[in-house]
Parts: sequence; C-alpha cells; structure tokens
Amino acid sequence: MKALTILGARPQFIKASPVSRALKAEGIDEVIVHTGQHFDENMSKIFFDEMGIPEPHYNLEVHGLGHGAMTGRMLEKIESVLLKEKPDVVIVYGDTNSTIAGALAAKKLHIKVAHIEAGLRSFNMKMPEEINRILTDRISDFLFCPTTTALENLKKEGFENIDCKITNSGDVMYDAFLQFSDIAQEKSTILSDQKLSDRKYILCTVHRQENTDDKQRFGEIVRTLNTVAEEATIVFPVHPRTQQLLGTYSLHKNIRIIPPVGYLDMVSLINHSMLVMTDSGGLQKEAFFARKYCITLREETEWVELVNGGFNKTVGLTIMIF
Repeated sequence: MKALTILGARPQFIKASPVSRALKAEGIDEVIVHTGQHFDENMSKIFFDEMGIPEPHYNLEVHGLGHGAMTGRMLEKIESVLLKEKPDVVIVYGDTNSTIAGALAAKKLHIKVAHIEAGLRSFNMKMPEEINRILTDRISDFLFCPTTTALENLKKEGFENIDCKITNSGDVMYDAFLQFSDIAQEKSTILSDQKLSDRKYILCTVHRQENTDDKQRFGEIVRTLNTVAEEATIVFPVHPRTQQLLGTYSLHKNIRIIPPVGYLDMVSLINHSMLVMTDSGGLQKEAFFARKYCITLREETEWVELVNGGFNKTVGLTIMIF
C-alpha cells in the first residue's frame, strides 16, 4: 500500500511526525510532498531535521502568492505528482491551502482522501482556514477527529449520512508533544541563548491574516502587547509576514523579538513560560499540553473544549488582561 502525504506549513510538519512513524511501523510506503507554503529554514527544514520526518520526495516550491493563485498552483502541481505516483490514499492535515489543494487534486482523480484533524469548527466563515477545513471534510473518505467535539460537529452536519469513515483518533499533536518534550529538555538551548533561564516571560505569537491584515486590529494587538510588556517580558518568535508589519510600530523594550524557532525550541519556550498569548490553533493545544493558561487573540477558536474547560480565553479587539 502507498500513502501520499501533503505537507506545507509548520503545524503539519509537527502532526506528520508521529503519523509517519506509524505508517513505517505498519509497512506502508509513504511519499511526502512539500508544497512549499512555509519554505524558509526556520519555518520548514528545521522541523524535518529535528523531528525525524523523512525528507520530502517532492518540493513544489509554491509560496508568496494570494489564496487563489497559491491554491490553484498547488492543485496543478499536486495533480501531476498523483498521476505519477498513483497512491492508494492521500493524507492531508489541518486547514491550510495545502490541505484543500491536496484533497481536491486527489478527489478529482478518484483517489481516497484521509483528513487528519477533521471536524474542527470555529464557525467563522471569514477565516480562510474554516473554509478549507469544511470543504476538505466534505470530500474526504476517512475523517480522523482529534476530539469528541469534532466528532459531534460532523454528526450535526450529517456526515453519518455521507459515504465516509469517521474515527475519533485522538490528537496527533499530543503524541508529538509527549515524544519531544524530553528531547527538548535535553537538546534545546533557546533559554540560555536568549538569556531566559532565570527570567519569567510570556510567550506570544501572531500570524493569522485576520489579525495582521486588518490595520486597526493589528494596531490594537500591538498596543495591548506594549501595555502587558510594562509588567512582564514578552518573548515573540515572529512569523516572516508579521515581521514586515511590525516595522511600522514602536515596541516596548520588554518585547523580545526573536526569529521563528524549531519545534524543540518552541516546546522549551512553552514549558518554561508563565502564560501563552497566540492566534495559532496549534500553540493553543501545546499550551494546554504544557499546562499553561492561554490567551487566544481571536474572537473564537476551533478548540472550544479548552475555553469551556477554563484553560483558554478568547479575546476580541478590546483586550483586557490585567
């Protein structure tokens, strides 16, 4: 049996690590296709190196484009790979442009699609990720849900009446976090490199287009971070897109801007932080795994269990923390 895995963004590299190991253990051949959506050293290659993910067999080098052009270019290139490789199933992860492009290309060629992290819903159709995950779920043959809430979402949408197999598989991100926490403790040097070993700090990331492309919203986030930084150090690994936008703002001296980090360094930063502030779906879960409270810089989250359980608080434009 041959599985073809579509990857493109940091969260997908993390999720792919335990799945690739499981496929190998079962004797299933895996062909990995990297769309190029995240392409620089700190957003891509380092994850393959650190997490033992097999090197991609194909790198499509599609990046730096708008949603339509990026998805269309990926769809075209993925289709060519599928025609050559003829896999039995295509595996896609999460909710990116790489996800929907991989699912569409496979489905149009009548190849089975497996969606890992199926059933998540933020119920905000203005989010490109919400559109991607809904459409991917609808055309997938195997839906692997990370939570009971995701499972219930699919039931409410009538997926029990659709020809597909739904499984509550648990969260592969938790598998990765458990595996690499001890390794991060041993190998990561980020705390000493950034002189954080004896310092209390808040870990923050911002990258979603709904936050960064809206000048009013992004300005409000920066003003809030500056206010928080009057009381505590903020460590801010900056996504390349966010870095460009931050150049127009004055940041408080206690906001420590650092380049994007690999998974081991990120796990170390999470584990030693006092609080996490983020708009990332993956980092919300990783904060929970590390037993850290999380402030989510969005109106809503697909991880509603964390909010309902009191581990996570979503905030809107007017952000009141302290």
